[in-house]
Amino acid sequence: MTDSTTTTAGLPVSFDDAVARYEPVIGLETHVELGTASKMFCGCPTVFGAEPNSGVCPVCLGLPGSLPVINRAAIEYAIRIGLALNCSIASWCRFARKNYFYPDMPKNFQISQYDEPLCSDGYLDVEVEGQQVRIGIERVHLEEDTGKSLHIGGTAGRIHGADYSLVDYNRAGIPLVEVVTKPIAGTGALAPAVARAYVTELRDLMRALDVSDVRMEQGSLRCDVNTSIAPAGSDRWGTRTETKNVNSLRSVERAVRSEIERQAAVLDAGGRVIQETRHFHEDTGSTTSGRSKEEAQDYRYFPEPDLVPLAPAPQWVEEIRAGLPELPAARRARLQADWDFTDQDMSALRNAGALDLVEETVAAGASPDQARNWWLTELSRRANESGVELSALPVTPGQVARICALVAAGELNNKLARQVLDGVLAGEGSPDEVVAARGLSVVTDSGVLAAAVDEAIAANPEIADKIRGGKAAAAGALVGAVMKATRGQADAASVRDLILQRLGQA
Repeated sequence: MTDSTTTTAGLPVSFDDAVARYEPVIGLETHVELGTASKMFCGCPTVFGAEPNSGVCPVCLGLPGSLPVINRAAIEYAIRIGLALNCSIASWCRFARKNYFYPDMPKNFQISQYDEPLCSDGYLDVEVEGQQVRIGIERVHLEEDTGKSLHIGGTAGRIHGADYSLVDYNRAGIPLVEVVTKPIAGTGALAPAVARAYVTELRDLMRALDVSDVRMEQGSLRCDVNTSIAPAGSDRWGTRTETKNVNSLRSVERAVRSEIERQAAVLDAGGRVIQETRHFHEDTGSTTSGRSKEEAQDYRYFPEPDLVPLAPAPQWVEEIRAGLPELPAARRARLQADWDFTDQDMSALRNAGALDLVEETVAAGASPDQARNWWLTELSRRANESGVELSALPVTPGQVARICALVAAGELNNKLARQVLDGVLAGEGSPDEVVAARGLSVVTDSGVLAAAVDEAIAANPEIADKIRGGKAAAAGALVGAVMKATRGQADAASVRDLILQRLGQA
């Protein structure tokens, strides 16, 4: 199938120009693999990265005569998600067969939920640039995941152009929750940021509920992004496209932005946006055509004959509701008040993935400001240099808190503290062990400091005369000389005071 961009689009359209003339409507379908010990309808393990096709059985392979059994933990997890999203929980629902053929679907059908989802009609509030946006939730339903196809050869890792394909069925049958939003209209130029904020908040919610590790790089959180545009002021929505399996928060935002620009170019050229799936390319930030969805595909849904209907007891639902943890938005508000942080401070922590780390560092004894500064400066820089997440650095919040304590006690200055951090990251032991092994404690011997100060004064008579003449700012040069002589192990403020005292300016 040809790409509508290359056949009908005219000149590129900037994002600002596109949203000035067109109104975007977005929708997000987010798939979350649940962190249960076993699969949705059998007892096979759900361990990521196991030997291909080692975690399978007759049930998840769909062999004749095998019968599925519902995983109670998966139902509980789905109800927890629905309650946290302010959904209504169905008193009666059932599973259905979704029939289609694809190599990674071993049964040629998927057990899912169709017109009777477990959870429906909820919402999730997100904040974008100081504005609160309520995202309507259409449904939260359960299904089983498919296997995974590996396309070998070619350049894009997709089936087109590949030399051959391999299929790993370990993932087939893992419990999967799909969270589907209602159409999100009226956000204008904020649409890409709203999409990212929603998926971010949903990810944080899943972590707080402890129902999934939501690791997008491993596929336990996958997002399909629907985008359409219509002329501003129109009472009808445009034709939507569905960008499949977007695998990072940044890419969710970029995919919406790219589709708004692309669709605007198509319409400006007099073309027609095709209802289709599209693929997002990380390297270019653009999308390309997948398969047409202009004709509704008949999945021939019908009730799953091997499973009885599901009727969660109201008492069980209320027990689950009572056991919900503090949700992310409430937690952030509490921490912000406790720490006296600004909105900008909290946004920076969240964007850096440092909120949990700072909370644990504060709990270990550091002040909120100390914890924030270390994780957002020194540790963020090292994480960026190493190309890893902050949480992947080989240092614990307790170790960071100990470094803060050593600085507060005057046993380390900032320069020495950074060297101690280097040692901890290098695997040389705890902060105290690094201090002892490297000899990094601050020089506190008054005799040693006095000798270093006298030597610096004697070596720099012109600067000493300026200080004697009342130019205290000139003391910086002598402080630098003393710090160099003590290998940075003196306290700069104490050195400055001693210099001024020696030169009659105390």
